[in-house]
This record gives sequence, C-alpha cells and structure tokens, in this order.
Amino acid sequence: MEAQNPVIQISNLNKEFVSKQGFERVFALKAINLEVYQGEFVCLLGPSGCGKSTLLNVIAGFSEPTSGTLIANGKAISDPGPDRAMVFQEYALFPWMTVYKNVAFGLELAGKADPEIRATVNLWLQKLQLQDFRGRFPKDLSGGMRQRVAIARALAIDSPMLLMDEPFGALDALTRRNLQDELLRIWQELGKTILFVTHGIDESVYLATRVVVMTYRPGQIKKIVPIDLPRPRDPNSAEFNAFARQLRELVAEEQPARKSHEPKRP
Repeated sequence: MEAQNPVIQISNLNKEFVSKQGFERVFALKAINLEVYQGEFVCLLGPSGCGKSTLLNVIAGFSEPTSGTLIANGKAISDPGPDRAMVFQEYALFPWMTVYKNVAFGLELAGKADPEIRATVNLWLQKLQLQDFRGRFPKDLSGGMRQRVAIARALAIDSPMLLMDEPFGALDALTRRNLQDELLRIWQELGKTILFVTHGIDESVYLATRVVVMTYRPGQIKKIVPIDLPRPRDPNSAEFNAFARQLRELVAEEQPARKSHEPKRP
C-alpha cells in the first residue's frame, strides 16, 4: 500500500461472550490487528463461527469490543455512524415502505431537503436498475431486487465505507454474479472502502484486493492474502484458481471437524 493513514485501524481487539449459565467466558475474537486503507475491497473469509460477522458488527458499532482499540476515519468507534453504511444478508428493508421510501429513509433521517432527497434517490434507482420498481413494496420483489434496494439505500447516504455481511449468500448463482459485477462497477467508480464478509472462496477471489482469512474459535487473523489479479477477473484462469486453492486450504485447516482431530499442542 502507498504511505497513507488507514481508514480502519484495529489494535489488539478482543470480544468475549459469557455463556447462558454465566460460568464460561468464550472468546469470539482474540488479538485482532488489522488496517484497512481508503479504496480497498477487503473480504473477511473463514468457516462458520469464526467471528467474521462479529468483527463486522464491532466495526459497524453495533457491538462493543471487550478490549482493544478500534478507529474509523480517525475517530474511536463507540456506536453506529453515517461514515459506515451496513448491508445485511437479510436485506433489512422496511416492508411497509416502497422501494423509493426505503432508499430515501437515511436521507430523511439526516434531515436532507426534499429536492436533494429526490435527486439522490432517483440517481441510485437508476444506477441499480430499480427505477421501474420505485412504487413497489419489498414483498413484491425477488431476493436479488431486494438486495439492490438495500445497496441503493446504503449508497444514498454517501458513506465513505460500506460494510457488507454476506449480502449475496442467499441468492442464486446468476443473480449473485450480476450483483457482484454491479458492486465492483460502483466500487471502481466511487472509490469507496468496502469490507465484505463471505464464506465463498471464489467470491472472495473475484472481488477482493485483499482477503483476511480467520481462524475458528477464537477468531483470529490466520493470514492476509493480497489478490493481485487484473480486472475483470476470469474465474476459469489458472491464476484465479491458484488463489482459490490457496484460500481453500487455509479455510479447510480451520474446519471444526478437522481441527478436532489435530493433536493437542503441548
């Protein structure tokens, strides 16, 4: 990376949970150290239960770390903020609002003037091919269209950072690839910083500038793999598949069934 200040700086971050009985403390995240720079597309990758979503929620300000420091855009994170827009796998749309009103919601909450709201919403409806669905409700949309609305709502508030928690995980392969390409186009056009949680090996190679591979319980950073492939990336190329093989082996080493058969360290 060029010499510059990180937009996210995480130092020795830990997150513990207490069991329901209150007798056991479990590390969800342990000794996380990570810097993310302006304009990066960073994927968090690892097996289920490794703490990927927990880490993203801490960065979003939805969950407090047990210890450690976490700075975004030069300020300590203590709660959610407009500098960090979140997109969830479950879409999180308001079912009683139309597509237009869902996209406008954050702008209205910020007290923007009506002309600015209309111009901004119309811009993102057009960019994400939603202009013909502006008056529809979420129940009338496909999963892919709902996720487009969720992305449009996040982008409308013009946050410099986009946090995405497995946003395409529930979609069919064709819709997923279409939305991946849409997201890459927007990322390249706007230069936003994206943190993207995924369990998909190929998805991480297709999207990321760097892939952060996490260990299984406690969640730690196992390895950071830069993906130095030109764009657009060809999933059938030898270079693409070499990265995929490397990541697949790193993740496989962290699968619970495999780790349970490893000899105990002295």
